[in-house]
Amino acid sequence: MSVVLDTAEVPSADRAEYWHEAVSRTFVPLDVALLESAPAPATITSHRLGALQVSSVRAGPQRVERGAGLIARGGEDHLTLALQHRGTARLVQDGHQVELRPGTFAISDAGRPFAKELPEPFVFTAFHWPRSAVGVSEEDLRVLTATAFDTGDGTGDGTGDDTARLVATYLECLARSAGSMEPRQASRLATTALDLLAVLAHERRGRSRPEAPEAALATLARVKDHILRHLGEPDLSPERIAAAHHVSVRYLHKLFRFEGVTVARWIQCQRLDVCRRELARPTAGRATVAAVAGRWGFVSASHFSRAFRAAYGVSPREWQACAGTGPMPGAVRLPLPAAVPGSGYGVAV
Repeated sequence: MSVVLDTAEVPSADRAEYWHEAVSRTFVPLDVALLESAPAPATITSHRLGALQVSSVRAGPQRVERGAGLIARGGEDHLTLALQHRGTARLVQDGHQVELRPGTFAISDAGRPFAKELPEPFVFTAFHWPRSAVGVSEEDLRVLTATAFDTGDGTGDGTGDDTARLVATYLECLARSAGSMEPRQASRLATTALDLLAVLAHERRGRSRPEAPEAALATLARVKDHILRHLGEPDLSPERIAAAHHVSVRYLHKLFRFEGVTVARWIQCQRLDVCRRELARPTAGRATVAAVAGRWGFVSASHFSRAFRAAYGVSPREWQACAGTGPMPGAVRLPLPAAVPGSGYGVAV
């Protein structure tokens, strides 16, 4: 079933607000500004294919930012791949800036601050999915975000061009057929698309993920559950975890190599994530950053602050102060062109 959002029949004065609400419902909450005085008609046509949402977006010049306040409102567990068909774009995330032109794509992570500017009328297809649907580590996801992947003649940054072309070709075919698929077929094809993205992530890191036997995956699942249940214990260590599951420390490390991450790094990522969520709650102001960090296993407040900033681009205090209150201090901001006669609200993902 298709969902079509079109501003053509909306009065010009109301288009900006309508567009903003429509896109927030389709994707994630965003701060946006139109780069044109009179908003042109814009459309989004979306299809749901299993875990994957496919949306064709056609609109006029605009800029979008996502900071701590908006991340706290939801959607932080999703990623979006935008395949550019018309117009150019500039994406900034994690200190990286990439330029996109037709025939390239980039991925943005809704869980971390980013900004994107499209200075001219554009068309792109967006593929939106929960991060849990792709079986890759946080480190693998980081190498995918804010990177321009070339799908044309290989004149991009030289990173995985052959695989990028395969991914783009498959996604384009999927998008063209999205409206005519049966649900079961759509789900299977979407799973293949997400598997291809995992291959791209592993290639980008210069390695292939080893295949884990079924027994190892079952043990790994039990180990992860154990870690999550004991996350707040400062002395949670590979030795304790291995002993609790009657395996050697060496075998424990081998299990996490299937994830492409160390045991310690996986524990830290889970602790950071739960701290981030707790600091963003409306009642979080009653707890100090140090108290939250200590509650989830961080012994040193300074180490927690450094790790938090490295993961999310802002300090824990900035995150706590800005969650739910608007743009964050020091967030990436792309300058508006000086000659813009007016602005409103629009979107691009």
